[in-house]
Amino acid sequence: MSGKLALNKAVFVPNDERMLAAVQVKRRTKKKIPFLATGGQGDYTTFICLSATNKRPVQVYITKVKQFQGSSSFVRRSQWSIIQLREVNALDSIRDCPEFDLTFENGSDQWTAGSAGEKSMFIQILHHTCQRYISERKPDFLNCHPKLMGAGNSLLHNAADSVSSAVQKASQALNERGEKLGRVEEKTGEMMNSAQHFADTAHKLAMKHKC
Repeated sequence: MSGKLALNKAVFVPNDERMLAAVQVKRRTKKKIPFLATGGQGDYTTFICLSATNKRPVQVYITKVKQFQGSSSFVRRSQWSIIQLREVNALDSIRDCPEFDLTFENGSDQWTAGSAGEKSMFIQILHHTCQRYISERKPDFLNCHPKLMGAGNSLLHNAADSVSSAVQKASQALNERGEKLGRVEEKTGEMMNSAQHFADTAHKLAMKHKC
């Protein structure tokens, strides 16, 4: 089982949530800790996760999860509702870079992802999720490459174009069928008129010879 699948199963599934995205990160700026107790838990890996509840109304959260060295278990740390998110700063809209910042109502964190691609995927899904689940006061996405912001819209446009194309094809097929049916009805009418004319002529001839 991959790390992110194990993370989802251990942290979110028991809470009736589903993980939408996760990115492994390291803090760019160390937090000032005035006192560090001895016998600490040692090195750890940090994940920033995006999750949603399975029950409606859907609640979306951003959660910081840690996995300590030598342990297969995950520890849920800080958690924010997505509506507390104020700003996502990708730091560079042109060059691919793994750094990004998240700003919430009560503070901000500066992170470095494992790779630029992993960061881009997380921001892309985060942006799409914010557009879907936040109706008011959406967070600002700064210094993001346009492809990250337009991916969800392009998928919707492609789907709409596909539907429109299908409708046009169906309409065209119906029109063509209608034209064919119209021609058949016209020919049928002509045949019926011809048959009626033939029947009338035959009847007149029969009456003439009878007289």
